[in-house]
Amino acid sequence: MFRKFLFAACLGAAAVASAQAPLTLDQCIAVALSDNPTVRVADMEIRRVDYSRGETLSQLLPQVNFGANYSRMLAKQVMYMNMDGFGGSTPGSGDTSGEPDADESKSRTPNGIKMGLDNSYQIGFSASVPLIAPQLWKSMKLSDSQILQSVEQARASRLDLVNQVKDAYYALMLAKDSRDVVQESYDMAALTHEIYKKQHAAGAASDYDVLRTSVAMKNIEPELLQADIAVKQARLQLLVLMGAEADFPLEISGRLSDYESTMFDEAMLLDDDYSQNTSLVQNALQTRMLRDALDVQRMAWLPTLSASINYYWNSNSNGSPFKNFRWSNSSTFGLSLSMPVFTGGARLSRQRQAKVQLLENELQREHIEHTVSMQVDLAIDNVRRNVRQISSSAESVAEATRAHDIMEQSFAIGAASYLDLRDSELALTRSRLAYYQSIYNYLVANSQLELLRGTAPLSTYQNIIKQ
Repeated sequence: MFRKFLFAACLGAAAVASAQAPLTLDQCIAVALSDNPTVRVADMEIRRVDYSRGETLSQLLPQVNFGANYSRMLAKQVMYMNMDGFGGSTPGSGDTSGEPDADESKSRTPNGIKMGLDNSYQIGFSASVPLIAPQLWKSMKLSDSQILQSVEQARASRLDLVNQVKDAYYALMLAKDSRDVVQESYDMAALTHEIYKKQHAAGAASDYDVLRTSVAMKNIEPELLQADIAVKQARLQLLVLMGAEADFPLEISGRLSDYESTMFDEAMLLDDDYSQNTSLVQNALQTRMLRDALDVQRMAWLPTLSASINYYWNSNSNGSPFKNFRWSNSSTFGLSLSMPVFTGGARLSRQRQAKVQLLENELQREHIEHTVSMQVDLAIDNVRRNVRQISSSAESVAEATRAHDIMEQSFAIGAASYLDLRDSELALTRSRLAYYQSIYNYLVANSQLELLRGTAPLSTYQNIIKQ
């Protein structure tokens, strides 16, 4: 439901009847960021790590438990005493009569005295809290680092999604502009064919001229069909990234040529600052997390102190377990000190493992920084080279347009053949397709540079969602 409302907000009141208001690139990115499964999973991972931090924090708080216990004595313990008057005493121990009294026979066996009562109850509370717990304290810092790592991973998912949406949007623009070029070429071929048909009907053109123009027109039809397929595929790819249904009537705004006016200024403002590159940021956070993990292992050598308090109600009785209750309460308070002495070298091994992981991560950072630096330089070079290519392609289009206009006028007065006209049409079509392709290459290279530098304006897209 939220996605439907968001689409409605993006479309706005400009849609009249069944007409579909076009979506800008920023609106498409905002829609994709709002409901893309990859982004939602990354956000849920942040929540999971935050819950994990709460679990660690709970270990520093008092732990209170309630317990109840009942036991029924099936066979009582027998006590033996080497004294006068107790059964089972040895001869010569002072027993002169050899016969027990009547009262004594009820509480003892021939071999001793039975101890204990039939029923035992215990109900109460117990509480404990760590007072000195260095390892737990450091674990809290480790949890904070894990949360920052998850946040950066979520940002990386958003940056990658922005890059994918931009590429899909530009691909759709390229497919539509290319289709328009092919359509114009087809229209020109169809118009020429109609002219020759009329001339043939008037006896001014041969059958060969009619057939030749018809073949030229039909040769463009497969290209037009492929252009339609390319438009449909590009639109579906963009809809998938936006999380929309396949039958959503998506229309985009603008043309590739609209970016030509701003590309020179953007190319001049490019810089090679990649400090916000998500791989480097994640590596730095990973280094921080490994250092915290190393501190946790070091804290395992320190003692811990905890306090505990217990409060219980006890009852003991003979006979039926449902009566004759005699309750009495008891409470205790204690301190527990734990000093690690020897664990077979396990703590030392874990500490060494953490040090090795930290060194590995530092080496990986050097490799990542070197790789990203080369990729950024290459991306900047691609952007500037594509800008020069666009300038060259624009000049080629202007020249091909003038040449085609001249050839049309010459053909109209009979000073040029159909082959000359067709050659000028093909040259114009190729130059226009190359022009749009160069602009597309520039936009894709610029988007890739933005991804490498990690500078996509995510807050701008979030503000579009909130509006």
